[in-house]
Amino acid sequence: MDRMLYLAMSGASHSMKAQAVNANNLANVNTTSFRADLAAFQSVAVEGAGHDSRVYSVARGNGVDLSHGATVSTGRELDVAINGEGWFAIQAADGGEGFTRAGNFRVSSFGQLETDRGQPVLGNSGLPIIIPPSEKIEIAPDGTVSARPVGQTASTLVVIDRVKMVNPEPATMQKGNDGVMRLNDGTTSIADASVTLSSGMLEGSNVNAVDSMVNMISLARQFEMGVKMMKAAEDNDRASAQLLQMS
Repeated sequence: MDRMLYLAMSGASHSMKAQAVNANNLANVNTTSFRADLAAFQSVAVEGAGHDSRVYSVARGNGVDLSHGATVSTGRELDVAINGEGWFAIQAADGGEGFTRAGNFRVSSFGQLETDRGQPVLGNSGLPIIIPPSEKIEIAPDGTVSARPVGQTASTLVVIDRVKMVNPEPATMQKGNDGVMRLNDGTTSIADASVTLSSGMLEGSNVNAVDSMVNMISLARQFEMGVKMMKAAEDNDRASAQLLQMS
């Protein structure tokens, strides 16, 4: 069979993995600032005797599509979107620094400014931003967080902190299983003053639903082809066994 069964099996297996990645992207088509995952595979020639056209499918890990999603206006004072390149620095679940472009912030019951997933937003000091009891909160284009304390006049605004915004090189980052971007070496980043934001705006997912649906159909056809090749290998094996019995 010239390794036919194993080649078909590896191709079908990786088609299933690519389908899982594609399905996850499609499920997050409406998730704020979601970045689509990319399934990467490589063809590797089979060593030894056999046809040169026979190749194994080898997984090379998942990449990330860092293109921007569409920006929509919400009018909410704690909704912010980064203009152009850049990221918000947040505290990940493991306590380290992570990056996100999801700017749908909120204030927790403990006064922490956090994302809608409960991740504390970091200030330029590298510590979570704490908001005192306030009647109004504003986030300026440069990330400065101001608040009007309870009982103060409308013209009274107190500067609390400044949201840490960074712009590391894409090649130095990787996406974790929690969907948070991190630096490859696990270090912390340096705030970039050139990164700005827009208040009352949110960036949507960069997943194209139509492309994902087409890709889903294509991957399903590839998997079916792999299964048919495995069935053909089984038929060839059965025919060979019958010939040997007759000899």
